[in-house]
Amino acid sequence: MSYTVGQVAGFAGVTVRALHHYDEIGLLVPGGRSHAGHRRYEDGDLDRLQQILFYRELGFPLDEVAALLDDPDTDPRAHLRRQHELLTDRIEKLRKMAEAVEHAMEARTMGIDLTPEEKFEVFGDQDPEEHAREAERRWGGTDAYAESQRRVARYGKDDWQRMRAETTAWGERYGSLMAAGEPAAGERAMDLAEEHRLHITRWFYDCSYEIHRGLGDMYVADGRFKEFYESVRPGLAEHLREAIAANAARHGA
Repeated sequence: MSYTVGQVAGFAGVTVRALHHYDEIGLLVPGGRSHAGHRRYEDGDLDRLQQILFYRELGFPLDEVAALLDDPDTDPRAHLRRQHELLTDRIEKLRKMAEAVEHAMEARTMGIDLTPEEKFEVFGDQDPEEHAREAERRWGGTDAYAESQRRVARYGKDDWQRMRAETTAWGERYGSLMAAGEPAAGERAMDLAEEHRLHITRWFYDCSYEIHRGLGDMYVADGRFKEFYESVRPGLAEHLREAIAANAARHGA
């Protein structure tokens, strides 16, 4: 079975001109000719072309490809093993590049267009992009999520610092409340729960009492969010959930 240059070009996704060039430089000389002298490619030629295209895709110049393929000490299986290793390395590099681009996209989406130093200054050892990914997974198709994205896209470093300062001050007051033995259904705890809800409304989206209740449940059920609140004071996640529920009930929700 043999094939015309046009057929091979179609199979391999290369141009006829490229195949002519490979023939002219001795890289891929077709194994046969028609009665009219036209090139005819056999199965072995197609195997060699596949090897050529592998190496070309990996960035090897044609003279190096020729040297590799014509090395008498290398058999076809060795070429395949080498190409597999090279492709695996390239896939890993491309995967890391894709992850870097994804992180940049998420940061842009969240409005976190900060240097690494600024991120550390604002967020400490927390990862705001991790929370961004989780928020998109949970609420990516909701109006609240869309509103949050519109708002944070306008925030700069100073805005994030103010938001962080508010969160820290609130956490300190809530921790003091717990240290004093205040119950979750007490007035002080419910007031801080309301302040928590209004903080979300002010910075992100309109947080209804119903939504706030759902957030309270998530702060306990989701390990990442629970870890954040527990880092302020052990037991805070559960205490806050109860305070949020009590505050919602206080407002008739």
